[in-house]
Amino acid sequence: MTKHKIYTMPFADVYPHYIAKAERKGRTKAEVDEIICWLTGYQQKEMNEHLEKRTDFETFFAEATQMNPSRELIKGVVCGIRVEEVEEPTMREIRYLDKLIDELAKGKKMEKILRS
Repeated sequence: MTKHKIYTMPFADVYPHYIAKAERKGRTKAEVDEIICWLTGYQQKEMNEHLEKRTDFETFFAEATQMNPSRELIKGVVCGIRVEEVEEPTMREIRYLDKLIDELAKGKKMEKILRS
């Protein structure tokens, strides 16, 4: 079985799109970074290193050893797929991130997005 092409895509190639989506709706890069760090457990410096190294999505999530346990509270649909029903672990993490960025762009408060 071949891997989905998103797995081999550098996280740094998609990151600007997350920021652009948020900024179009009046949100900030800092909020996008906060979401990514909350989800993955990376510190800002570690995330920046992955961006500089152009780490692919699969490695980006595989090396995130402190994935937030509250991420399992993320429910809903992204690209017509219910995130809680995605079986492949790496794809589920990617969909969680997509869902969080969607919620940010839709104007949800950070406390709700971060499941506080």
